[in-house]
Amino acid sequence: MQQVHTQKKGKRLKNSRYITGFDGIRAIAVVGVIVYHLLPYKLQGGYLGVPIFFVVSGYLITDLLLQEWEQNGKIDFWGFYARRLKRLYPALVFMLVGTGTYITLFQRSLLTNLRSIITTNLLYLYNWWEIGHGQSYFDRFNGESPFTHLWSLSIEGQYYLIWPLILIAMVLIIRKRKTIAYLLFGLAVVSAVLMGVFYTGPDTLNRVYYGTDTRMFTIIFGALLAVIWPSTHLKKQVSTQSRWTLNTIGLLSFAAMVYMYFELAGQNTFTYRGGMFLMAVVSTALIAACAHPGADINRWLTNPVFSWIGTRSYGIYLYQFPVMIFYEMRIKDIAAHPMMHAVIEIGLIMIISELSYRYIEAPLRHYRYHNLGRSIYEFFQKDSIYGLKRLWMIPAILLIGISAYGSVISPTKDAKNGLQESILQNQTSASVQNKKALAKQKRAQRIAENKKRMAKLLNKKLTPRQYQTAKKYGLTKRQYLTVHQQPLTAIGDSIMADNSKDLQTVFKQAYVSAAVGRQIWQAGDVLTALKKKGELAPNVLINLGTNSPMTPAQIDKVVKAVGKGHRIFWVNCHVPTRNWETEVNQTIQGASKKYAHFYVIDWHGYSYNRPDWFWSDNVHPNPKGNIHYTQLVAKQISQHLKMK
Repeated sequence: MQQVHTQKKGKRLKNSRYITGFDGIRAIAVVGVIVYHLLPYKLQGGYLGVPIFFVVSGYLITDLLLQEWEQNGKIDFWGFYARRLKRLYPALVFMLVGTGTYITLFQRSLLTNLRSIITTNLLYLYNWWEIGHGQSYFDRFNGESPFTHLWSLSIEGQYYLIWPLILIAMVLIIRKRKTIAYLLFGLAVVSAVLMGVFYTGPDTLNRVYYGTDTRMFTIIFGALLAVIWPSTHLKKQVSTQSRWTLNTIGLLSFAAMVYMYFELAGQNTFTYRGGMFLMAVVSTALIAACAHPGADINRWLTNPVFSWIGTRSYGIYLYQFPVMIFYEMRIKDIAAHPMMHAVIEIGLIMIISELSYRYIEAPLRHYRYHNLGRSIYEFFQKDSIYGLKRLWMIPAILLIGISAYGSVISPTKDAKNGLQESILQNQTSASVQNKKALAKQKRAQRIAENKKRMAKLLNKKLTPRQYQTAKKYGLTKRQYLTVHQQPLTAIGDSIMADNSKDLQTVFKQAYVSAAVGRQIWQAGDVLTALKKKGELAPNVLINLGTNSPMTPAQIDKVVKAVGKGHRIFWVNCHVPTRNWETEVNQTIQGASKKYAHFYVIDWHGYSYNRPDWFWSDNVHPNPKGNIHYTQLVAKQISQHLKMK
């Protein structure tokens, strides 16, 4: 391997090469991310577009820095930092100000922590703020923030700040490319190992997903490739065998990336214990093939569409979340036409990104900031060359002022609304009732399994209190008495949390485990823990699917965790504000055909076109809706128990 060395004065290296195929790779990455968010049940691993960006960035920046060192014997650090700021800051500032303004004017529910969010983004520290304050990147329902995706830009910013210094230190001290490459590979492995070690389940997801240390291996892989595979040192003329070897590597890498896009869910343990590492490896292999002028991959990935998306990928990535979240907050029937709304959202993202590229990113990227004083002076002259363009200062000042005002008044904690108060009260009540239910469930189970005792129980006369309860929930005497003493384990999300009090009013022996934001991949641990303690009832009620899409494989894991000897009653979802409603309900219905002991409770069909049953979000049942929800669950379970 050659040394990294200083060229003699006057000797010039080859000019830096613009690799058009990298625009194609960026396009694939950003399209994957957008499709993942708009049609998340189609691309489970669409979030892996971000690691691809990281590898590309690691390669390009390191390659350019090494070229500059070889050509000039030094690196213009201030020039490098200025170019990075000119490239990244204008659009970022515009996005932060524009989004902050919209929130202040039209979406005050998202004002919480706005000041901290804007500040940490401007300092490129937002990913660390997210670890302590943010929600999971995969929680698509529980108060999703229009800023969540900016965690990756903070890692990029940190990389741009410290990497040139570290790289030149290695060049000066180590010198040999081979040794530097080994060191970088070791650092990448350490970062990947940290991700695997720190990930111990859903509770540590934010730490490993947003952490600079646990994500740096993807950028390091790109830097490693630049050290051993510098773009200007690669020969265009290669043998036919070498060309097809490069092409084969590129095609296989591309195929592996596509496969992981469809299969590597962001909630799988393997994702953090090898999956992302593999994605970094195949991304590096694809970039290596694309960078080599003797291969055909660069040409295959070059076309006008990819070039357009690639050059605007930064803006597309920046504006995707604000557009999607603000749009979906205004449209209440996303689930009715998910493809149509996805197309509209993509169109809006592309239009805003194009305008940003033309009027913000490109002009300010090439603006000579040392002329700023002269420009300001000229701006205020009577016969200024800027003419009517100066009128743009009025909306600009208004945007900045409104966004600043929103930052000043932004609270640090969300104010509780009626729904949140209801959930909190019901969860408190459920925790008390759970202890009583667990103490009596085994006796209740023995009664339920004894046909004579159960027949006798069903013929009992209702007490006045029982009569009033049955009447309130619209249940017949037999329906009420059938479920009244039945042991039940209920696992769910905020829908179940809000309904827990009503459920335990009818199902006296019900144990309810419900949490706001709970998603299907978290259910297995809860069920396994109850099963180990012998506290899992023969009847298991599940309400999951509100917060994210799900796959048949994920339902299979839940069914396996429940195990044999139990009946599973799964409530399908009513979440018209999210594009996964239909897909989730179809997946649940499919499981009922696969498993004989799996029954679907059709809450979606039962509550269709009944807005008076829900809080303002049109997702969580209000007190009236909770009565109907409990009524449906009791009727359906009593019917299946009667048929057993």
